[in-house]
Amino acid sequence: MPDDAALGDEVPAADQAPAHGVGPWEGAWPSDERLDPELLEHGDRRNVVDRYRYWRHEAIVADLDARRHPFHVAIENWQHDLNIGSVVRTANAFLAREVHIVGNRRWNRRGAMVTDRYQHVRHHPTVEDLAGWAVAEGLPVIGIDNLPGSVPLETYALPRACVLVFGQESVGLSDAVREVATDTLAIAQYGSTRSINAGAAAAIAMHAWIARHGDVAAGHGG
Repeated sequence: MPDDAALGDEVPAADQAPAHGVGPWEGAWPSDERLDPELLEHGDRRNVVDRYRYWRHEAIVADLDARRHPFHVAIENWQHDLNIGSVVRTANAFLAREVHIVGNRRWNRRGAMVTDRYQHVRHHPTVEDLAGWAVAEGLPVIGIDNLPGSVPLETYALPRACVLVFGQESVGLSDAVREVATDTLAIAQYGSTRSINAGAAAAIAMHAWIARHGDVAAGHGG
């Protein structure tokens, strides 16, 4: 499994997830081995859904691993893109199998809001390395960018198992990604701006996968 912690920058306390959660456990402690004694004693203020209150970190990751969706998300990181943290946070929300950072190993974690603790993150030094990994895994690489010749995301039959790749802010997908992509998809836009934020584009594309393949009822379980 990739070393998640080694891929990100340290997050100042002011940029960490806001306080949430519940106070110390009241009454007799439950015997569930998934629960953390320190959280039971002091309360659980982590940014997690209610079903994971008081759970050990390892137990949460194990439960997520048993349910992860078969799509992967990759984002190019040649200029320390500030959107990467947001992409990781969204990938966690939609339960992507992994996030792949292509280019610089270190990435800006601020927008992740600590969700990278629960999301597997893998580094690829080059696009060719990502492409080789995808071929070995039997996964098509799908680029997301509004480029001439792109296919509309709204009408494209996204495969269940795939790698959705996003370029960095302002420059979009690199030529290297466009060359290895099975298809490149465009998100419909109707206003005056020529492009949307990379983090927003990633969220739209991931949700398009969920709309096609996800168990929508399960996602509203809280």
